[in-house]
Amino acid sequence: MACENNLVVKQIIDLYDQISKLECLKPSKNVDTLFGQLVSTCLPTDTNIDVTKMSDEVKDMRSNLIKLCGEAEGYLEQHFSTILGSLPEDQNPLDHLNIFPYYNNYLKLGKLEFDLLSQHSSHVPNKIAFVGSGPMPLTSIVLAKFHLPNTTFHNFDIDAHANTLASSLVSRDPDLSKRMIFHTTDVLNATEGLDQYDVVFLAALVGMDKEAKVKAIEHLEKHMAPGAILMLRSAHALRAFLYPIVDSSDLKGFQLLTIYHPTDDVVNSVVIARKLGGSTMTGVNGTRGCMFMPCNCSKVHAIMNNRCKKLMIEEFSAIE
Repeated sequence: MACENNLVVKQIIDLYDQISKLECLKPSKNVDTLFGQLVSTCLPTDTNIDVTKMSDEVKDMRSNLIKLCGEAEGYLEQHFSTILGSLPEDQNPLDHLNIFPYYNNYLKLGKLEFDLLSQHSSHVPNKIAFVGSGPMPLTSIVLAKFHLPNTTFHNFDIDAHANTLASSLVSRDPDLSKRMIFHTTDVLNATEGLDQYDVVFLAALVGMDKEAKVKAIEHLEKHMAPGAILMLRSAHALRAFLYPIVDSSDLKGFQLLTIYHPTDDVVNSVVIARKLGGSTMTGVNGTRGCMFMPCNCSKVHAIMNNRCKKLMIEEFSAIE
């Protein structure tokens, strides 16, 4: 049976037809319901469906759907960031992040990415860049609050209004207001300074088609420091109808370390690569940072166990 004749794919196409006819993608009962159904439909990972082998018509639909998802996600973050930023002055917006519908997913994803980073870095990063941070920079916030209490986070976004909202979220927090910095720029215009980061995150929706994604990765490869870590969001199986896929072939100039495909309600896959030419034992500019301390409750153990069960993680040997 052709992939496009699969019942689940038909359901996704039907949801796309309904979503594409919406007059507005800002949060509303109808919008929330349709996107909730879409995410639930795309969550199963026990499928051999390969979106890259579907008909051109379905590929075009997928490309359009990813853009619609990105637009809706932007509106959703903007909506809740505005609410949190409007709280009374005596309240810290970061104490109320749980009102965001997908906050628990970010907690899980942040823990996962921290554990994976710990596996592939011998030192605690001093400076991290997040490209495409948006109006609710939840990855930076989660990592800063719960996993990297001494790291400075530089958040890059092309949208000045998104950065204004994001900055307002952390401005009343005595700790994060000092460790969260926001830059309004297109990452393709950012050249000087990218070599100062130990780790660079590239958001899933920076580069929503293959050409734009590869262009962003090529720019980072050109300007990141040798040995620095690049962490990317990707998608697997049906989840690739929601987010773009990052292939190993897209990572020229990097040593691919791990691709991890979650099987729970964390939608994004995580791709980790290292800029070629550096040492795995030192930080940016050759500085040696503090060693990561073992975490007794680390999800790394679950990751390795999962590898034996469903092979949802791929490890790559060091080739330099």
